[in-house]
Amino acid sequence: MKRTTLLLADDHSPVLDYLTQMLSNEFEIVGVFGDGQAAFEAAFALKPEAVVFDISMPVLSGLAAAARLTESPQPPRVVFLTVHEDQDFVDAAFNVGALGYVLKRRLGTDLIPAIRAALAGRAFVSPSLMPAVPVRAPAL
Repeated sequence: MKRTTLLLADDHSPVLDYLTQMLSNEFEIVGVFGDGQAAFEAAFALKPEAVVFDISMPVLSGLAAAARLTESPQPPRVVFLTVHEDQDFVDAAFNVGALGYVLKRRLGTDLIPAIRAALAGRAFVSPSLMPAVPVRAPAL
């Protein structure tokens, strides 16, 4: 059975190591990157089915990388993994085409369901943010 291809980007190596270990049993990890520019270039070239981006990364933010990926012929599904709980960041993530928004403090419980939801074309936001966040999935 073919596993879903996934690209990971976060500027903290321990987070990337943990994500790779956590997700590699279920997904085929095609790349792991510490900055948004390298992640964007790899995602554009490798065409993963989904990407997990940190919002705040050097060289190019996750938001900017995701926005650029929407210009590709078959953009991957985007899930953000972040510490930012501010509504403006949530809005910005969905405005650039993301389908998932997961808080790092909830990654153990929320990340895999968020990736699965994104792959199915459904929006996912960490439940602790839900009372304040109206979720509107972008048109696909």
